Amino acid sequence: MKIKKGDKVKIIAGKDRGKEGKVLMVFPEKERLTVEGLNLVVKHMRPRRGGEKGQRIQFPASMNFSNILLICGKCNKPTRVGYKILENKKKVRMCKQCKEVID
Repeated sequence: MKIKKGDKVKIIAGKDRGKEGKVLMVFPEKERLTVEGLNLVVKHMRPRRGGEKGQRIQFPASMNFSNILLICGKCNKPTRVGYKILENKKKVRMCKQCKEVID
């Protein structure tokens, strides 16, 4: 999985193109994720009891991984993610721009 919960990402396609945010949840089996405050959708809730008002709830909907680029912590640029195996046989994520380890 190239993008993890808590990563800072940039959206490259869709209605929020160009905006940045933090990953809230990742769904690897569906290849989707949610980003904090972006791709908001509105759900209309009916009143459940008499006298109660209906309401509109906004929440971030999931989006496909292909619409996201990870932002490197070192160079602060949106980048593709590569993998690198260290001397201790540990596999880590690597920025393709500056060749630094992301984890």
